[in-house]
Amino acid sequence: MTSHTAAINEHLALEFQASHTYLAMSIWLRERDLIGFSSYMLNKSTEERGHASKFIAYLVDSECKVQLPTIESPEREWQSVKALFDKVYEMEKTVTKSINNIYTLSEQEGDRTATAMLDWFVGEQLQEESEARFVLKRLRLADSSAAALILLDQQFLDGTLLANVKAGGAFDVAGAGGGAAV
Repeated sequence: MTSHTAAINEHLALEFQASHTYLAMSIWLRERDLIGFSSYMLNKSTEERGHASKFIAYLVDSECKVQLPTIESPEREWQSVKALFDKVYEMEKTVTKSINNIYTLSEQEGDRTATAMLDWFVGEQLQEESEARFVLKRLRLADSSAAALILLDQQFLDGTLLANVKAGGAFDVAGAGGGAAV
């Protein structure tokens, strides 16, 4: 097994652990009637399993051995929604670091198919960290205001909270419909 395929097998633990943790977060949020936040984290859980599946497909297609990891039971309690999203952001940064490491190893080993596969993950992680950072900034602004938290929850529920971030952010003038001639 090459070093980059060994690193991919190790990385699977991060993807599956994130999926499991995000599911626990979804449950915790649902128990507090934060349906929008809960739905978002449930979708993130499913997304992380999909990421693991992409890595597994690469390993299988490359005739490499897949080593499924043991996953630890995730935390089940957080002090606040902000503390929960602090954990999300921390986990996403860890995943990004791991992907960057795999990319470097793949380049060093000259595996172009691996770097081509990883290109998608590099862009995905930029988006994942951007979303987590945006939510954290909104939660900091909301501070301890229950009304603000409910508003953010409703924006998650109706899909408007992250629409601008998913569309490319505030600086994507053309994508936001603001492409007026200069």
